[in-house]
Amino acid sequence: MILVTGGTGLVGAHLLLHLMQSRSIGSENIRAIYRNAKSIEKTKNLFSLYKKPELFDTIEWIQADITDIPALEKAFNGVDYVYHCAALISFDPKDEDLIRKTNIEGTANIVNFCIANAIKKLCFVSSIAALGDLAAHENFITEETEWNPEKPHSDYAISKYGAEMEIRRGQQEGLKVIIVNPGIILGPGFWKQGSGVLFTKVKKGLSYYTLGSSGFIAVTDVVRIAAQLMKSEIHNERFTLIAKNIVFKEVLNSIADSLLVKRPSIHAKPVIMEILWRIDWILANIFMKKRKLPSATAKASYSKNKYSNDKITTVLKTDFLDIHQYIKEISAL
Repeated sequence: MILVTGGTGLVGAHLLLHLMQSRSIGSENIRAIYRNAKSIEKTKNLFSLYKKPELFDTIEWIQADITDIPALEKAFNGVDYVYHCAALISFDPKDEDLIRKTNIEGTANIVNFCIANAIKKLCFVSSIAALGDLAAHENFITEETEWNPEKPHSDYAISKYGAEMEIRRGQQEGLKVIIVNPGIILGPGFWKQGSGVLFTKVKKGLSYYTLGSSGFIAVTDVVRIAAQLMKSEIHNERFTLIAKNIVFKEVLNSIADSLLVKRPSIHAKPVIMEILWRIDWILANIFMKKRKLPSATAKASYSKNKYSNDKITTVLKTDFLDIHQYIKEISAL
């Protein structure tokens, strides 16, 4: 039995689809947890988007939350392998406590249940946000780049780093683990969250672009590689997953071209982003609303970190989907 947490999110839903499509007759059953009926509909709709609704019906769903220990006890019954994809993604400082509870405490619960149930292997979907900080002599961030606690990090990054420490704790206690650190994950079906918001904003007429850059990857590559690593003898390793380092302006232009809308034309320079996030902070506090442009998001928009995928390409000899072509494909869905 395979258990997938976060099965109602972009990565988890695509992972479920990949596992269902690739499994052979008589192979492991697939179980996924969900928090409420509304969230499970997103995964069902994704299967329909790919014209595979019949596969959705063969998944065993259990209502649970990674912070709910009694519910997890039931979810782990008879499980052999675990993909831990569940996480809270937010850069709003007001969500700090919830982010840490979900991403760190929730991961600790998963690790504890894996150890208690003698799980054969655990794959944790982390993030490039949990990778280290470049030193003056370094050009690319890798799996070995050291985390500098004295440098500023978003609450989300800290939570994913803390979650990885829990995974390492499990490893030290004999649990076989794989950690994957994807870059910005692009994929269809979740247009109101994560990177899907980029497509939604561009479609509505986004005017601004920035010249920062980051590592991007197609969600189908993330789940394919995660499944390959789980089936392999590789364990207790960490892999950065990006297809390419790309400037944000180029990504926004590709999205605009694919959606047949106007490209963003105004360069939001770093000084503008710094002003905007401060205005957003004032308005959010006056009107008691969630932040639309947290400082971490603003700073990330003009940062130019570069990430290396050398380790995963060497180990698996894998190729990645071209990001610009993938944007065209998912825009047409």
